[in-house]
Amino acid sequence: MKKIVFITLGDAEFGFQLTGAIQHVAEKENLMDVLNYATADPDAGLLVVDERLLAGSNDDTMREIEKVWSGILVVLPSPERPGAVTEDYALRLIRRAIGYHVRLQV
Repeated sequence: MKKIVFITLGDAEFGFQLTGAIQHVAEKENLMDVLNYATADPDAGLLVVDERLLAGSNDDTMREIEKVWSGILVVLPSPERPGAVTEDYALRLIRRAIGYHVRLQV
């Protein structure tokens, strides 16, 4: 069975480990090292990255990881997100999953 791996900031250090998932703590400076380590694990099937680690980073890097890694890469939304950005994230996930742009009205 494939593993779920969370990459978070230090403030959530033990939260996901309590559920039995693997959790790595990272900072923006060492995020790529932790991502490479996590994606090198053949048992990792779902990789969840804390959005706060990706703030200001290049989306191209994440797309490259998605292309070469066989697992699923998901961004964990930050609790401080404004509503409009949450919709954009949800639309991106839906578009990626079904291959179509969907217009949502809430």
